[in-house]
Amino acid sequence: MIETLAQEAAAHWGGTPLRLIRNRENAVFEMELPGGERAALRLHRQGYQPDAAIRSELWWCAALAARGVNVPAALPARDGTLLVTLSNGRAASAIDWIEGEPLGEAGVPFSTPLPLLLQRHRQLGKLIRDLHDTTAALDLPEGFQRPRWDLDGLTGEAPFWGRFWDHPAATSGQRAMLIRARHGLRERLAAVPEVQLIHADVLRENVLVNDRAVCLIDFDDSGWGYALYDLGTTLSQNLYEPGYQDIRDALMEGYGTTDTDLVELMTLARTCASVGWTMPRLAADDPIHPSHIARAVMWAERVL
Repeated sequence: MIETLAQEAAAHWGGTPLRLIRNRENAVFEMELPGGERAALRLHRQGYQPDAAIRSELWWCAALAARGVNVPAALPARDGTLLVTLSNGRAASAIDWIEGEPLGEAGVPFSTPLPLLLQRHRQLGKLIRDLHDTTAALDLPEGFQRPRWDLDGLTGEAPFWGRFWDHPAATSGQRAMLIRARHGLRERLAAVPEVQLIHADVLRENVLVNDRAVCLIDFDDSGWGYALYDLGTTLSQNLYEPGYQDIRDALMEGYGTTDTDLVELMTLARTCASVGWTMPRLAADDPIHPSHIARAVMWAERVL
């Protein structure tokens, strides 16, 4: 079924889908265009982001790429639009193909030598800073729409990724700590009122590296949030790495911040949000549920 939809979608760009790369929030295919160039074809998950929000994301990425930020630009379809609607109502878009390998894989310890790993995290920190600074100078179009990773989006009554403190797999002790984490985050984040457009999903899989640079892909969850949440998201996957502190410091150095307490608070915000993310997406017996809960509780005990 998904391959049939990919064929239908690719026709809007005169392309041919070659292989399925990922099927999570979006189904992403490698696509060959008529001139032989490659592109990434995305079939957007229905009911997750409204079309207006997807068009805003595509506009934003195109604006960043045009100003030299290492992100993929959106590619217009044959009719000139950036977003097309398929026969089943699902939306599809295409973006530039970026050469490179993912920085790493979720749940798999890094095998990259530490000096190179730190160099890449400095580069990543600088890229995140470039993205934030360039975005701040943009004049957003009327109707620009993206989700919110602000105080309520992370810890309100209905967070964007769900009420993490109500996860059914949490023990009573874990739930008590998650509730404490929610209240602690609300109290401390209330003193950080500034929000801006952020990537909001700077995971290893969304960072491509090659001999020259690092590139940031997958803006599906991008929106209005705290700047250092982007660093916290990256670090949330590194909490069990032996070189965690060095990785954290390299990332912060590249970004240009020395506020370790706030970065680690944002890391807690992300580990909690990720607990909420699992509930509607994974089978009840998926081992990611208890591992994400344990990680959030462990980090809450450290930060709080």
